[in-house]
Amino acid sequence: MLVSDFHYDLPGELIAQHPPAVRGASRMLALSRTTGDFADRQFADLPQLLQPGDLLILNDSRVLPARLYATRSGLRTQHNSPTPTGQVEVLLTQRLPGEHNDWSALVKPAKKVQHGETLHFHATNPGAPCPDSRTWVEQPTLLTATVTAAGELGERTLRFSPVEDFHEILDRIGHMPLPPYIHREKNQPDTPEDRDRYQTVFSRERGSAAAPTAGLHFTPDILAALRRRGVEVQTLTLHVGLGTFQPVRAERTQDIRLHAEPYTLPAATAAAIVAAQKESRRIIAVGTTTTRTLEHIARSCESTGQPIAAHSGSTSLFLSPGLNADFKLVQGLLTNFHLPSSTLLMLVSAFAGREAVLRAYCHAVAERYCFFSYGDCMLIL
Repeated sequence: MLVSDFHYDLPGELIAQHPPAVRGASRMLALSRTTGDFADRQFADLPQLLQPGDLLILNDSRVLPARLYATRSGLRTQHNSPTPTGQVEVLLTQRLPGEHNDWSALVKPAKKVQHGETLHFHATNPGAPCPDSRTWVEQPTLLTATVTAAGELGERTLRFSPVEDFHEILDRIGHMPLPPYIHREKNQPDTPEDRDRYQTVFSRERGSAAAPTAGLHFTPDILAALRRRGVEVQTLTLHVGLGTFQPVRAERTQDIRLHAEPYTLPAATAAAIVAAQKESRRIIAVGTTTTRTLEHIARSCESTGQPIAAHSGSTSLFLSPGLNADFKLVQGLLTNFHLPSSTLLMLVSAFAGREAVLRAYCHAVAERYCFFSYGDCMLIL
């Protein structure tokens, strides 16, 4: 299939710029996977739409304040010492394995940040979330990183110098990695509201460079209502990485390749999946990240003949109509509305059928649903 087969027209004013005033007060389009029929609901209706015995699986990855701003030292030469130049935006996308504090990152302007350069991350003044470089060089340097590898499309590998508490500093100077379609005031990458609302209430394991947005709708009250209904709730962890920020450049879906992202399946969740399968209970995934993880695990276990059990790994599984479209674990999906011609829309189309999904999307546009990360959601059963 062509990537253009997943295009739909979306007015810009339907892209949600802020979360709903009250968490959980989103609209929800309920789509039947078997008939293609859909109905307008509220997210608060979710407990009554699920059945006692359903297994609901959430992604508990916690979003890092991964957007940073730095000054460059430039390359050292025999005759001069580096001097701070220019402001660089850095988006940390994934911690790399190994003994050093190495990270994959996207930087811009990319052409100016080359292998061997050193980046300085400065303390910022209260109330000045994104000062210019002239202000920054007057502030103490809290982190330094050396560019150890330079890839294409702004991809860089950074090695941070050792500090006592890297994540404590990151919390102080970092900003939430809001997607580019969410706009804030000039020189304001995020707001205090984003610090709270671009994070699920059940997030625990920090490591994502973007929120698993289907989980943003949940509140403690709704989770409690689900459990009272008899729905079993479990979690896994998949850290969202570079693939979320890279646009699709292929013309054919079979040419798309995703970046690998690390995941962990806890023992309690593995046992719950095995029990649900044995008892013919439905497994409902919250979000495309949870779906990809579960389907990757199912395929891995099928190919090796091993039972589902607690483990960690990574997945680059791509799901699209005609490609890995035979879902082996997931029987229901809660998901947000996704960008036109995106790999996430392809996954949803693989699950519920391209024509049915695009009809539902056209209905959502006509009914003025809110789209993307801070927008409304869709339940597919």
